[in-house]
Amino acid sequence: MCMPTTHTPLQLLHDIFGYTAFRDAQQAIVEHVSAGGDALVLMPTGGGKSLCYQLPALLRDGVAIVVSPLIALMQNQVEALQQLGVKAAFLNSSLEAEAVREVSGQLTRGELKILYVAPERLLMPNFLVLMEQVQAGYGIALFAIDEAHCVSQWGHDFRPEYRQLTVLHERFPSVPRIALTATADAPTRGEIVERLALENAQQFVSSFDRPNIKYRITLKANARQQLEAFLKAEHPDDAGIVYCLSRKKVEETAEWLKARGWDALPYHAGLDADTRNLNQRRFLREEGVIMVATVAFGMGIDKPNVRFVAHLDLPKSMEGYYQETGRAGRDGLLANAWMTYGLGDVVSMRQMLDSGDAPEERKRVERQKLDALLGFCESTACRHQTLLRYFGEQHPGDCGQCDNCLQPVDTWDATQAAQMALSCVYRTGQRFGVVHLIDVLLGKVTEKIQQFNHQALSTFGVGQGLAQAQWSSVFRQLVAGGFLESDMQLYGGLKLTEAARPVLRGEQEVWLRRDAEVSSRKSSKVERSSRVKEAYAGAHEDPLWLVLKAKRMELAKEQGVPPYVIFHDSTLLEILNQKPQTLDEMGRISGIGQAKLARYGDAFLQEIKDAATGAC
Repeated sequence: MCMPTTHTPLQLLHDIFGYTAFRDAQQAIVEHVSAGGDALVLMPTGGGKSLCYQLPALLRDGVAIVVSPLIALMQNQVEALQQLGVKAAFLNSSLEAEAVREVSGQLTRGELKILYVAPERLLMPNFLVLMEQVQAGYGIALFAIDEAHCVSQWGHDFRPEYRQLTVLHERFPSVPRIALTATADAPTRGEIVERLALENAQQFVSSFDRPNIKYRITLKANARQQLEAFLKAEHPDDAGIVYCLSRKKVEETAEWLKARGWDALPYHAGLDADTRNLNQRRFLREEGVIMVATVAFGMGIDKPNVRFVAHLDLPKSMEGYYQETGRAGRDGLLANAWMTYGLGDVVSMRQMLDSGDAPEERKRVERQKLDALLGFCESTACRHQTLLRYFGEQHPGDCGQCDNCLQPVDTWDATQAAQMALSCVYRTGQRFGVVHLIDVLLGKVTEKIQQFNHQALSTFGVGQGLAQAQWSSVFRQLVAGGFLESDMQLYGGLKLTEAARPVLRGEQEVWLRRDAEVSSRKSSKVERSSRVKEAYAGAHEDPLWLVLKAKRMELAKEQGVPPYVIFHDSTLLEILNQKPQTLDEMGRISGIGQAKLARYGDAFLQEIKDAATGAC
């Protein structure tokens, strides 16, 4: 589809994409890039970043070249654009030689409006020469550098090829560039500007709040059973992602869920490429699939109706947590970010950091990032407020839907308990783990305590006023608060930090969160009353909802595309609630542009009519 440049951005937004208004800074970005300006766009996942370069691509003459790091991301974006009637294609290693020649031919003949390219291919000398020929002929509309945080050496998504993308500005100085990312921290932002030579680009920073995500963090008891209880209560038929730290745990968790009747698949870098691709394809194209994965899975996954992201292990940082949980609820409907963790997670993560091969400077940065995440986990404040504050943004007030807002956490004066715990660590030689330390405090005469004669210590038995679970909470929070740290040389033994001194001297109070009993089920009714499926306004109980989903799946299978490429859940939900009777009414529904209206309108109108007359 060749777009006339006389169209306004708002006209194209409605006619092509089916939306009647821009969101946040989208319009300003589109107008700036369309006028030829460079831009750095920081926008949360699900915030509409793609539109910020897709619309300028349609408004400007020539073809837009989009640099994208992942095959799955390219395929998803191209499939979605083709559904809208936009001439789009991609070039990456998944294509056979004949397909590469066909796409290259389309490019040179001026038949494409948007081309997605892997950074490795774009940097090939022959492709750079090809782009020079295109620029001299039909012209290049713009360069879009998606997932721009891949330029940062501090992130786990680092791609060295991204650092060579300054060649675009050097060889095509008149072509506007737009770099986009959902990673918000200031160091990464600065590195993007420096490495991509975007010092003169206008920066557009949107709010990173994801108000539709409900954050919940719970103490780890039996993680798998806790996960299943969460799934049964709130996501019995939903698609979601479960993150685990190790490949072994991924496979074991996926097998366990599968044996319990869940449609669960594993994904990690140790699986062969065919298995990974097959599992990813099933997750994208089928309904209700749960992907159990390491962080190797996620970037570039554009599935909008991921209803939950669960963590069975701690991520490495607040950035990682934000990025991973941000894969839920991209359609704007309510979604859950659920995590369970314990002291063992903290110790394991710190051991991994300390034993790694990274330079000490990098380790120091990573420790600080982990400490910030632990502080978030232990915080008694609104999760949305705490998360945004980390990224330098203020939240106007309590969100009213995270765990801390829905069930405010009690705090208690734990100064005396902290002194007991810290003293016990000191008197046992700063070399033992938390299990042994609690045994000493509770006065248990174990073989290990007798071996080291710890029953003779002044701290032996002084902590009998607290239960074992309470002491575990105290130690976990003292570690999270920086009063204690694990010693790699002692395989996770705890030792004091400088912050412990004023506490031991009685110069500083310690207030800790009072953890609810892990086994308590008091909150189950509250949790169930706010289940995610309520965001569908009772849709799951409506027979028409099932009919509409079935029609969407039928059309998706016919074309070999994921169901959400036909219509997002949010669009389907609006069809359900509005029940349009004519194409004109259908065309007023958000997310239905002219191409989709012409292609699918009659089919869905017929389903609504049949349902109303009882024909189905």
